[in-house]
Amino acid sequence: MKTAPSILDPTALRVLMAALVSTAVCGNPAAPDGASPRSVKNLKLIVSANGRYFADQDGQPFFYLGDTCWLLFQRPNREELDEYLKDRAAKGFTVIQAYVLRGLGQKHPDGNSSLLDATPLLDRDPTRPNEEFFKNVDYVINRANDLGLVMGLVTAKSWHVADHPEKVFDEKNAYTFGKFLGARYKNNAVMWFPGGDSAPGKYEPVWVAMAKGLKDGSAGTQLVCYHGQGSTSSSMWFHKADWLDFNSIQSGHNFNSDSYAFVSKDYALSPAKPTVDMEPAYENHPTGANKPRVDAHKVRSQAYAAMLAGAAGHGYGSLDLFYFYKDADGPFPKNGFQHWRKAAAYEGTRQVGLMRRLFEQRPWHKLVPDQSLLASEPGGGPYRLVAARAENGSFAIAYAARGQSVSIHMDKLRGSHVKAQWYDPRDGTWKGIGQYPAKGIQEFLPPSRGEQDDWVLVLDAQP
Repeated sequence: MKTAPSILDPTALRVLMAALVSTAVCGNPAAPDGASPRSVKNLKLIVSANGRYFADQDGQPFFYLGDTCWLLFQRPNREELDEYLKDRAAKGFTVIQAYVLRGLGQKHPDGNSSLLDATPLLDRDPTRPNEEFFKNVDYVINRANDLGLVMGLVTAKSWHVADHPEKVFDEKNAYTFGKFLGARYKNNAVMWFPGGDSAPGKYEPVWVAMAKGLKDGSAGTQLVCYHGQGSTSSSMWFHKADWLDFNSIQSGHNFNSDSYAFVSKDYALSPAKPTVDMEPAYENHPTGANKPRVDAHKVRSQAYAAMLAGAAGHGYGSLDLFYFYKDADGPFPKNGFQHWRKAAAYEGTRQVGLMRRLFEQRPWHKLVPDQSLLASEPGGGPYRLVAARAENGSFAIAYAARGQSVSIHMDKLRGSHVKAQWYDPRDGTWKGIGQYPAKGIQEFLPPSRGEQDDWVLVLDAQP
């Protein structure tokens, strides 16, 4: 019998890492080729005892990695739906973010036409949900759960609450509709987001009524949050509300959006509640006339910064897939947007799965943000150096968004020595550095440096 070599050549290492990535870990593992994924239909998500992360009913940590397909219930047919959901499960996503109500007819305010002839409400009445429409919602949620994906459902777009031609909700029927949703899907793996991409403003009583309806309909068994507009967190309005189980951030769709700042602010609040930037900068999103579109590096930098600031997971999106652009919407690129299948294969969509895999190789839920690890000047803004360590000092992770050198106070880790490695967030490969005494200050120089040459420093304490 031949034994495996102790050191893999770079090509073999990339093959091995690709195989590892295809089998995601901890809480929602992707299935090997040919095997059925594990259903999460009976998963009941809770907030951890320390208020920092999500867990299942058995107390096992759940890593929120959300993909955004807001029009999932309106645009794809069954074949497209299956293709999309299987792709997201294989890439390591654990949550699909979608709207229940986003337009009342076949022609959407978004400008897209719905695949479905069924309107979501009979006579535009939230107390009369259309069974034909909701049978499709049933199918999508059950199919996603069967494939190991939790649904993160925004209940209704702000149009349906604010002063708009699509307005249908008041305080009374919002509660009824929320209770209907909570009861109908209480046996599914679902998280709820009233708010519809808006500040509550004068409509706060309507949104709160809907949230309380969700709680009552699900008998308190499902988590409820609030989805605000760009550059906000739900904590700005509802952090201490008893119905708000965790915080949701929309940091903004531009190169200056700063997940670290938002997560850090939420992390410092009392009582402790999990927080997730569910809507950071979308990949391929425009940032202005004749300006570059959001790229994979921006996606990676927000994801790593959020996690090291103490987030319970992270969201991902691309505007192309958010709308689920299809052949009939072309020719492509349409105003710079791409077909949904091309968007599904963007670099960032694979690389956030690599991010999840890195964190889940260690007890990531025991990380605490700790900029005092850094002997380097961290800088400011969205591309600052960021670092976190395990509570017990068993490991630490630092992220250099532009390949900056990283100096570490080594005595922050327990044990006599520290094993140091670089993780490449672009392809999920490792580069060994060596072992160092757990004392003094040690500088680590990334393998490359540049505007998009980000690297992750991983330190593991040794006996």
